This record gives sequence, structure tokens and C-alpha cells, in this order.
Amino acid sequence: MKVLDDQKTSINVQTDSAELGFEVIDNRIILTKLNSNDLSDADEELKKHFQITEVQVTGRNFHHKGVSFVDSNPGRDMKFEDYEVTDNELGKLVTIEQVDEENSLKTTNYYQLFNESTVIRSWVRVENIGNQDLGIEYVSSFALSGINQFKDIEGNYSEDNEVSIPNNDWTAEAQWKTMTLKDAGLDYWADGEKNQASTKRISVTNNSSWSCSEYSPNGILHNTKTNQTAVWQIENNGAWHYELTDIGRGNLLAIRLSGPEEYDNNWWKNLKPGESFTTVQVAFGQLVGDFEDALGEMTKYRRLIRRQNEDNDKLPVIFNDYMNGLAGDPTTDKEIPLIDAAHKVGCEYFVIDCGWYAPGYWWDSVGEWQPSKERFPDGIEKLIQYIRDKGMTPGLWLEIEVVGIKSPLADKLPDDWFFTRHGKRVIDCDRYHLDFTNPEVRKFADEVVDRLVKQYGVGYIKMDYNITTGIGTELNADSFGDGLLNHNRAYLKWLDDVFKRYPELVIENCGSGGMRHDYAMLQRHSIQSMTDQTDYVRNGNIAAVGASVVTPEQCAIWSYPLQDGDDEEVIFNMINAMLLRIHQSGYLNKVKGHRLELVAEGIKAYKSYRNIIPESLPIWPEGLSQLDDGWYSYGLKHQKDVYLAVWRGDEESSKHTISLEKYGKVAKLEQVYPQADNNSRFEFKDSQLNVVFDKPKMARLYHVTFE
Repeated sequence: MKVLDDQKTSINVQTDSAELGFEVIDNRIILTKLNSNDLSDADEELKKHFQITEVQVTGRNFHHKGVSFVDSNPGRDMKFEDYEVTDNELGKLVTIEQVDEENSLKTTNYYQLFNESTVIRSWVRVENIGNQDLGIEYVSSFALSGINQFKDIEGNYSEDNEVSIPNNDWTAEAQWKTMTLKDAGLDYWADGEKNQASTKRISVTNNSSWSCSEYSPNGILHNTKTNQTAVWQIENNGAWHYELTDIGRGNLLAIRLSGPEEYDNNWWKNLKPGESFTTVQVAFGQLVGDFEDALGEMTKYRRLIRRQNEDNDKLPVIFNDYMNGLAGDPTTDKEIPLIDAAHKVGCEYFVIDCGWYAPGYWWDSVGEWQPSKERFPDGIEKLIQYIRDKGMTPGLWLEIEVVGIKSPLADKLPDDWFFTRHGKRVIDCDRYHLDFTNPEVRKFADEVVDRLVKQYGVGYIKMDYNITTGIGTELNADSFGDGLLNHNRAYLKWLDDVFKRYPELVIENCGSGGMRHDYAMLQRHSIQSMTDQTDYVRNGNIAAVGASVVTPEQCAIWSYPLQDGDDEEVIFNMINAMLLRIHQSGYLNKVKGHRLELVAEGIKAYKSYRNIIPESLPIWPEGLSQLDDGWYSYGLKHQKDVYLAVWRGDEESSKHTISLEKYGKVAKLEQVYPQADNNSRFEFKDSQLNVVFDKPKMARLYHVTFE
């Protein structure tokens, strides 16, 4: 369809759950409706600033104030060319083409609408259709002006909107912090007829190759006046950026989501004539409701884009020897009693963690991935077979993207195998970083995986990632950030090829725990190690919010009973993992008597309801908890059933009340775990769950049935 000057055309696309509305005015296409957020009645002058794509090209005249990416050039002046709506198995795909005024750049916006989620997936392709090179400094994956404002464009976006940002720290993941936009520094500037563009942006950025080292690539914005909530995520396993800012016209707030760009991420792309570049994919949802409703829709979306696999259907219980256990010092003699104990309590996978490839200190010598004869005198294959003989699937730890500086390989391999900057190899924590854009690197990685699967017989790989790249690499790249993005994408393609060869292989995504839990990785991996937290009480705090950034059936949490703990410590440890994925660990062979029976009881209880976890939605009756909260809770809702975990941390009060009124009228409430209990009591009255935990550091799991 072509649109002529002075012609106005409306385009509306709907699925069972999502809706997009566009208008074409004077050969420019704008986004006026996204689900519940409708600005189609805004005045024509305001609509001129509703562009759907931001593109910033080197040498072009920018129109924005400060450093934000509103009114980029040629982004704001793109001319509408054509559009198409196609049906697919997930819903509908909208494709929109635009060309810049100089007829040198073409953009194609893609919007995937889903039948089963209000969240919409978005990405953009830019193509050089001219005869000169174009320097691309920024391309938005998604751009929306008028976020969360419905028809209320006269409201005070600064005070009416609360932004929630998930902060990450190693062993303190998914810690959501909420504040008004005003408290975040974005003030409301409109003054009658006069409009001032703000130079302030609420900017959330990730650099380097740990995609979640400081923030999860997510956000939530809730308008307390209109009850609109927006939710988003960026799907890249490296650098990314998003920002909220004033568009400088009317009272409208803008959001821009993207992968790496030049100003914040050292990314710049030289696009030669005929070449194209496609942005990272992002997801954005808008609805009437609160944060829990929004995260429910995002959970549905994450399941829709994920690689189909048995692991996320069956949820097998995994034992890993590392946490509060062998801690990187495995031997045949140490593993045998652990294997026996893991089998006894009902584990279905047994993973030998790091250290299996070196006789002693191994950190700076990794890279060859050959088993240590000193650790396994009869060969690692014999130990792996012992795991299989116990009826469990064996696994091994691997960190395929690194080579230690003292590895025998380090001096043998050429520099073009590694990340380099300014002519030198990048070194981080005594390791070099492999560059997966090099086909020889990918071939080497394939050979390692093939050996683990075919020769050693593993069915599970814990793929760890404990260093970072810095801003990127210069080899075969237009910028450091371009080199990093090229590697990110090459690694993802390598992963895709591995899963094609071994569709039944389970590969855990681990990045020192949760430092790379993005959905570029997790649409491929079936399971994510969420944290390396070693304090079981704090581990509960993280477990209670893990499903806000990762689906419950992918979110693996450690349960590691201590050698010298008591019953309540075991129960607390078990409940940490029982509404997610169980990563059982600890010296189970040294946990004796009733305490070991409690581990087995927890695993048995988990197996009785785990089949509904992949279909359940996470709930937080008390909101998203914070690290070191005294009382907190988290649950899974499936039809008329809720499984609810309640924790008491280091809290003085023994009594606590949780309202469940939001979820319906309760018909029945029972305690799932532990069955025998002398230390807690509960009652339900008027939609309120009242619990009494006799001492600190206790947890209980309940099953609530609604009418």
C-alpha cells in the first residue's frame, strides 16, 4: 500500500491479546495506540512527534536537546513507504517500511503481536540504499511517545508515574527499586503554552558482556493516575540501553529501547551501500493493571519465544556438587558418596562442577578441557557411568568462552582467536576471551562439546561465564561495541547449532550465577542459575523475586543444607527452590538422619506439583521483596490453585498477615511442606492468611485452593 501526500490513513492490527494502531499523515507514519494506551485523539501538531523509529547518522543535523535519542536524524523525518500484515503461528507480524528524505536509508520496523500475550516484540532493520557509506550511531529497537498516558495527555507524567528498575549485584540479583520519575530526576517542564524539552533522561545502560552485571534488561512503569502499566525487556547477551525522557512537546513521556549505541556503549556501524543492519529484539507491553499483571504478561511472552524442550516440561531435580560443597575440588572418592546421597533423596541429574580438568589450582590454566587423571585415576568416564548406573543423568561444568593466561593453549593460539583492543589481547581476571566470530574458535568449541557428549556421555552441561570483555574488540569490527555485538551474535548462532545437533542436551546458562540472564540467552537455554548467594537466608530473598526476570521453570535456585544446621535450616533451604527449579547441593552425605529425610520430603513434594509450574503465573501478594526483608512471600497461580511460599528472615516479630483477596475467595488452605510441624501455625480468615513462625529463619509452603 502506498500513501500519497495529504492523505490520512489509519492502520489497526489486532490479535486475541494485543493491538497496535498507526496513522499515516503527510507521508509520515506514527504510533498512536498500543493495547490500552490510546493517543489517537491527540492534536495533529503533537502527533508529528510520534515517530516509530529513531536513527542517528554521522554527519546529520540532530534536533534533540542534550544526549537523549528523541528527534534523532534522520529518524524524525522518515517518510512512509509501505506496510504489510501477515498471519503466523504466534499471531500477526506487522512490517513497516520508511525511507529518509535523501533517499539514502531505508528502515523496516517489525512488530510481532501474539495471540496469548499483550507483550509485543519489536526490532528494526536499516539498509543503505544510497551510494555513500553511512555511519550509524543509534537505531531504536522500539520507540513510543506518550507511554502510560492513555487519553490523559494533560497529566503530570513526572509525579503520576513510578518507574521500577531491577538492580543486580553478584549475589544480590533482581532487586527492584521503585520511585516516581520526579524522584528519579525527571521533572515536569510544561508551562502553559510554552514547552521546554528536557535534557534529563532516566538512562539505564549495560556495557560489556555480562548483560546483567548492574541491571536486568527490564523495566516497569506504572501510572498511578490512569492505572496503566508498561513493561519491557531487551534481548541481547551483551550491551544495551533504554531511556525515559520528555519529548519536548505537550506533556508527553517517551521511551526508547535499543541494543548498543555509540554514546553509551562504544558501538558504531559503518554501513556501506547495499549493506543492512538489524537491531536486537526487544519486548514491550502496555495494559491496565499493576506490576504483577504486567509481569504475568511478560512471563507468558517469555514462554512463547523460548525454544521448545523437555527440560522445561519435566523440571528434573538437579544435584550440583559445588555450592557449600566441593567448591571446585572434585575427585572420584569425594563424588561417590555424594552421588549415592543425591540418588537417595530423589535427584535426577548429577553435575560435576568446576575443577575436573586440573589437578590443583585451575583458574588461570583453563582452556583445554581434558579430565585430570589425578582427580579421576580410573578416568572420568567410569565416574560418569556410575552416575548413570544410579539412574541419574550426568553433567559437567564448562566455561567455553575463556582460555586462562597460563593454559598451554594460550601461547599456541593466534591473536585473532581472542578479543583485542589497541593491538593487545584483552585480559580479565587472568583469562583471555575467545572471539566466536572466528570460525576456528567455533570449531574448537564444537569439538569440546562433542567430546563431553559423545566420549564422556554427559547429558547436561553447566555453561558458566565468569569474566567480561570490557567494551568490546577491534578485530574485524567498525568499533569496539560492534566487535562485541558481532561476538554476541556469533555465540548465539553457535548455541543454536549445538542444540540442533543435540536437542536432548540440557545446557544451563550461568554467568557467575545470574550475571547473564537475558532472553537472548534464555530463549535458547532451558535453565538459568540465578545466583551464587551462599547465605541461605539471603538466597531466599533472591528466590522470592527470581521469577520477575526469568520464568519459574527456568529459574534455578540453590538448596544447600549445611553440615551443622538444624531442621529449620533444611526446610528454609528447600523452600527457597521449591517454586522454581531445584539446584540441590551441599554435603548431602554428611547431612544425617531426620535432616536428610527433610531434603527427600521436599523433593518428593516438589515432584507432586512441578507439572503445573510451566503453566503457572508468578504472584507477589506483598509486592517484590528486597534483600534482607524480614517477612516476604512469593507464589505460583494455576487456575484455582496457588502454591505460596512464606519466609521469615532475621525478623523479631513472630506473627505475619498476608492478604490474598486479590486472587479470589479461598475454599481450602493446607501446608505442603514440611508435613510434621511443631514450630509454626496458620489460619485463614476474611481473605487473610495469618501465620506464626516461632523463631527467625523459618519458611513454609502452602497450597491455597480458591472457589
